[in-house]
Amino acid sequence: MRILHTMLRTGNLQRSIDFYTQVLGMTLLRQREYPEGEFTLAFLGYGAESEQTVIELTYNWGVERYELGDAYGHIAIEVDDVYAATDRIRAQGGKILREAGPMNAGTTIIAFVEDPDGCPIELIGAGQMGAKQG
Repeated sequence: MRILHTMLRTGNLQRSIDFYTQVLGMTLLRQREYPEGEFTLAFLGYGAESEQTVIELTYNWGVERYELGDAYGHIAIEVDDVYAATDRIRAQGGKILREAGPMNAGTTIIAFVEDPDGCPIELIGAGQMGAKQG
């Protein structure tokens, strides 16, 4: 077994595709409209779906906003350099929720950014995933 994808609902599909591709460097792997169900799906990631977990963006036609709820946490992405990634995301207009630095009560370097629909994304320094606590 393996995790295939994480689905996020978006109120503006193109805005979210632009964020995940232009700001976070993912590739749009496939996109399909479902007119009978009035929704569109877009799959994005850093590699082929057959080999990596990807993000599924779901746009329900006519729905512009969602509440995340208090059970939702975040998506985590490994980056080579958290400080450089945060600077690059900021320069491209991305919203920084937590500046790069050591995590609370630990030494793992992390930062948090936000996608256009308010979903938090944690950036974790390469090679530190096994060291993360919390």
